[in-house]
Parts: sequence; structure tokens; C-alpha cells
Amino acid sequence: MRTRPLKVALLGCGVVGSEVARIMTTHADDLTQRIGAPVELAGVAVRRPSKVREGIDPALITTDATALLKRGDIDIAIEVIGGIEPARTLITTAFEHSISVVSANKALLAQDGAALHAAAEQHGRDLYYEAAVAGAIPLVRPMRESLAGDKINRVMGIVNGTTNFILDKMDSTGAGYQEALDEATALGYAEADPTADVEGYDAAAKAAILAGIAFHTRVRLDDVYREGMTEVSAADFASAKRMGCTIKLLAILERAADGESVTARVHPAMIPLSHPLASVREAYNAVFVEAEAAGRLMFYGPGAGGAPTASAVLGDLVAVARNKLAEATGPGESAYTQLPVSPMGEVVTRYHISLDVADKPGVLAQVATTFAEHGVSIDTVRQQGKDGEASLVVVTHRAADAALSGTVEALRKLDTVRGVASIMRVEGE
Repeated sequence: MRTRPLKVALLGCGVVGSEVARIMTTHADDLTQRIGAPVELAGVAVRRPSKVREGIDPALITTDATALLKRGDIDIAIEVIGGIEPARTLITTAFEHSISVVSANKALLAQDGAALHAAAEQHGRDLYYEAAVAGAIPLVRPMRESLAGDKINRVMGIVNGTTNFILDKMDSTGAGYQEALDEATALGYAEADPTADVEGYDAAAKAAILAGIAFHTRVRLDDVYREGMTEVSAADFASAKRMGCTIKLLAILERAADGESVTARVHPAMIPLSHPLASVREAYNAVFVEAEAAGRLMFYGPGAGGAPTASAVLGDLVAVARNKLAEATGPGESAYTQLPVSPMGEVVTRYHISLDVADKPGVLAQVATTFAEHGVSIDTVRQQGKDGEASLVVVTHRAADAALSGTVEALRKLDTVRGVASIMRVEGE
């Protein structure tokens, strides 16, 4: 066993970074045995050096992350700063100084993953990022390595714990969106500004990373169709329950039937209660992977939080450290297919549409004719009316998003349609 330690620079020491430092310290002996050499925390770069960080030697604290990386003895950098800059520059600097990188930065990887992979390859270093996608859940490495010999056709999952907590509370308690969000905030699941979570930006970044791995093609954040969940209402949950469904914010990645393109999208959807994802509660994440040979696989666990995310970071640290000792590198970017990402208009799925209509004869026939004229087939219809007003709920067979959009625009022009109360996709069937 090598006695000279591998030296680690920790970039960022917030909730996740402090847990990484704690685990490195408390499990130092076990990590040494698993890696084949000691790993030593050689420096911790932070913005606020005066903050007390329990368990971390104050002598390790620095505000100059660049100098830490350039000092010449660092083997591995762990980046848990988040955001685009200075994280991007620091990771590039690490590669330029022969330092491998473990990152939890989903936003950066979704935006500039190709450039970072190219820099890592140019300098013969590792770039690992298990913690960027689903917290403690082992997902990146199984898809990138264990399923490397298989063909993944579809990935569908809950990849944001905050939104799942909110939707679960709305479903199980009947709470409204704001009430459920307030509870999530009080419990620490939601940030003071929850926009990144509830508008789907966080899930979209993760979707871009997973799509690139699943389909061996480059998918950027801008390629991912995104809808938030702030408009999901108690009425939507009531409709879902009548269909034997619940509502989840899903990331859905699909290979086209002809294999010539892929789609990547994030949006709320109704899923049957019989689907495994329907039973994912609270702030948990779960991802359902469908591969040709392996069949259907589900990965489940806590998707956020300091300790769970640090667990994924440490797993990558062990892998990268082993590679360093073996003078090897792990798998890099695999983008050989160069498949185009199809626009949302070409995505085919089922839809649940709730309309406010006049309660008079002929309305249903008029609505049904409009659907037929746009090539959208109706599966079921439910109508309720009172005092001249009515609600009409239509569930379609599978249809292209563009066809459904055209149908809705035409419906809005009918004098018997007062408004479109809600539109939601139906998945998992």
C-alpha cells in the first residue's frame, strides 16, 4: 500500500462540502483501505473565511482557490461551489495542473459538459459527477458503466426532491400549492427562492446530463423542454384520482422509435398509481430506466441533502483516487451517436384537458369535431354541468404535442368554450 497520501482540494464548504470534509476525516482509515493509499484534505477554498467550520483545521481554509490548485501537490479537486463561475474556470485550471475533478455541479455540466470533458481528456484527467444528478442514488455510474454494453431507450424519473415533496403533500393532504410550498420551506426542502426547483430548471439540468449519458449524444440544457409545476391545482389532483393516477414532475428522455433522434423534457404529468414512480413520496427521487437487454430498472433514494450528496461525492473520490494510483482514467464523454434532439412538438403522448364550456346541447359534438379535425383521437370524455355552465374533461389517445396545441388553439375560438382550465400530459402507460 502506498504511504504517501493523495492530496485533495475542496472547493466550497457549504452544506455538501462540510459533509464531505467530515466523512473524509471520520472515515479516513476505511477510505485508505478501499483506495490503497491515504487521502488527505490539503486545502479548503471558501468565500467567507471567518465562518466557524466544525471539524476543519482553520489552517486549511483559504479564499484563493486558484492558488490552492496551482500550488503543485494537489491530486484531486472536489468542486461543490455550484453555478457557472468561478466553478468553470477552477475546474479548467485543475485539469491544466494535472488534477482530476469530482463535481456536483449540475448547472455547469448541463451547459458546458462537452467542453469540460474535452479539457479532461486533453490533460489525461478524470471528470466524475455522480452527485450532480440524483444525490445519493447511484445512477451516473450504472448508466455510464454497468449499462455501457446495452441500449437505453427511455429514462423517466423524479429528479427533484423539493417538487416531489410539494406534489406529494398536495396529493396526500389536499393542500394547495402555496400551502405545500410553505411547508417545504419550513422543513428546509425548498430554498427561500424556490424558482429553480418549482419551475423545473434544476430537473432540466439533470435531464440534459442523463440524456447525454443514456443516448451517447450531446444534450445541452437549452435542448430540454421545460414546464414548471406552479399551476398544478387541487382540481388537477382530483381529476388524476378519478383516473387512478397521481401527479409528478417528471424528467422524460426518449430515443425515437427509428433510433434517429432523441427527446428530453421536464413537466408535470399524471401517472397511474400502478406505476413504480407513483409511490415515491416526500423528498425522495427515483429514476426508471428502460434498456433493451436489461429491461426495466428503477433507482430510488434520497435525492438531496448534505450527507446523501456527500456520499455520492465520496464514491467518486474513491473511484478517481484508484484511477490515479493505477495511472489510468475512467470513462469520459461518449457522444459518438451525434443524434439530434427533436422539438417538443414532435413528442407523442396522452393528454388530459379540462375545459369550461356552456351547458347546452351540441357542445360535446362541437368539441369532439374540433379534436377530430386536428387528428387527435379522444379516449374518454366526462361532462358535468349546472346553471348554464359546465366542465368537460377530455382524455386523448396518444397524439403529437403540435397536434394537441393546434387543437387547443381551435377550442379557444369556439363560442361555447369559456376557457381551458388545465392541460396535463399522461405518462407511464
